[in-house]
Amino acid sequence: MKNLKRHLLIAGAGLAAWTHAAWAQFPDKPVTLVVPFAAGGPSDKIARDLAEALRKPLGQTVIVDNTAGAGGTIGAARVARAKPDGYTLLVHHIGLATAPALYKKLPYNTLSDFEYLGLINEAPSVLIGRTTLTASNLSELRKWIADADGRVNLANAGVGSASHLCGLMLQNALKSKMTTVPYKGTAPAMTDLIGAQVDLMCEQATNAVPQIEGKKVKVYGVSSTDRLALPALAQTPTLAEAGLPGFNVTVWHGLYAPRGTPPEVLARLNAALKAALKDPDLIKRQEALGLRIVTDARLAPAGHKAFVQAEMERWTQVIKDSGETAE
Repeated sequence: MKNLKRHLLIAGAGLAAWTHAAWAQFPDKPVTLVVPFAAGGPSDKIARDLAEALRKPLGQTVIVDNTAGAGGTIGAARVARAKPDGYTLLVHHIGLATAPALYKKLPYNTLSDFEYLGLINEAPSVLIGRTTLTASNLSELRKWIADADGRVNLANAGVGSASHLCGLMLQNALKSKMTTVPYKGTAPAMTDLIGAQVDLMCEQATNAVPQIEGKKVKVYGVSSTDRLALPALAQTPTLAEAGLPGFNVTVWHGLYAPRGTPPEVLARLNAALKAALKDPDLIKRQEALGLRIVTDARLAPAGHKAFVQAEMERWTQVIKDSGETAE
């Protein structure tokens, strides 16, 4: 019996050593970043920039795979079910934290079915409107919305999208109900706003700045607590200072792996993420889009998860008050 126990211990130690050695070679093939939204959108742009920056610290090609649909839940579910080997990762935004309140049933558990690798960035949004609106600032816009008595069309890129969430927070802050018009993506929503088919949209600065620079839309305020240094928005006040105290909506993006991914792999991926976010080219591209690279405790797995949990709690009441749900 003693000999059997000794052999089992030796075998177990050998297996552990072999497993450690095997994961020490990670990654030895391309890594896939799943983006749960369509190609060409803000999250896709961010993921492609990140993929390029991760290539050097990982020593492997990083592929972006768009798996869009159902407000990002289809792509998230795909990663939750993926083999936990570190080769299939998820790049998701604030929608990961709001989906539990929006959807009656999800094919995954947000807090327990993913390994949290770190927050990537934060993207302020801007409130923009059609150029034919008579209001020239937020104060005038609030009066126009009140006088319209609910006949205001607020566009978004689809249920669960960043623009949808920002729009919910806007209605909550204004205490005004608008007619939300969901589109299948940012591009068609922006096209209709430019064409004056809808009135307003709360959209990430990433996408809105070119339209603002081209004077194709009016801008009424920035959703973050600080003004943006971008030339097109240098004179634009935050929504908080323009008359909505405490208004703060940033569209953050994080990196995730399937639950059960080996600790050695998670450590390697977190180290690669930290290195990628220091890449000068990535920083330059992100800042040009009005994005802020995360450098605080949320870049660590524990801090990232705690932040997402707090966001889930914050948005649950906003979504409940709106009465909006998704199927």
